[in-house]
Amino acid sequence: MILAAAAAAWMLARRWSLRHRFGPEYDRLVAQREGRAAAERELRERERRHAGLDHKALSPEARDRFAAEWEEIQIRFVDDPVAAVTAADEFVGRLTAELGYPAGDYEEQLAYLSVEHARALGHYREAHEVHERNERDEASTEQLREALVHYRALITDLLGREPVSSRTNG
Repeated sequence: MILAAAAAAWMLARRWSLRHRFGPEYDRLVAQREGRAAAERELRERERRHAGLDHKALSPEARDRFAAEWEEIQIRFVDDPVAAVTAADEFVGRLTAELGYPAGDYEEQLAYLSVEHARALGHYREAHEVHERNERDEASTEQLREALVHYRALITDLLGREPVSSRTNG
């Protein structure tokens, strides 16, 4: 009886830990997979693969360089929203690679990012969906603007701060 209670408590603690770490990604996977156990197995597998990555912290110079590049992408939106959204999607790929995430397909990137940046994944999904519509010439200017806002939320999370370069702070 005590052993069963301890096992149940341990399972609840593991579930709470996954829910806390993955946030909305936990709920999304539970809804998509064949039950909670399958989703939790996948999340633990993501944690295991993520632990094997060679994470790199950005130097202050690299952080400023990425912030300045992001600022240029946002400025470019005024004259060419289509190109700005394409550039934003490519920018995320370069930034994640610099942080030590493997370059791979979009779904693989989401899985790796979910371990440390789960709360920003909804933004990435929304932005990338518009990017794909943009490539098919099916995105409105308003959708492109919203995509840039979503990319900004992801980039803020990845950089650990608002992506505004020091040259606009003075």
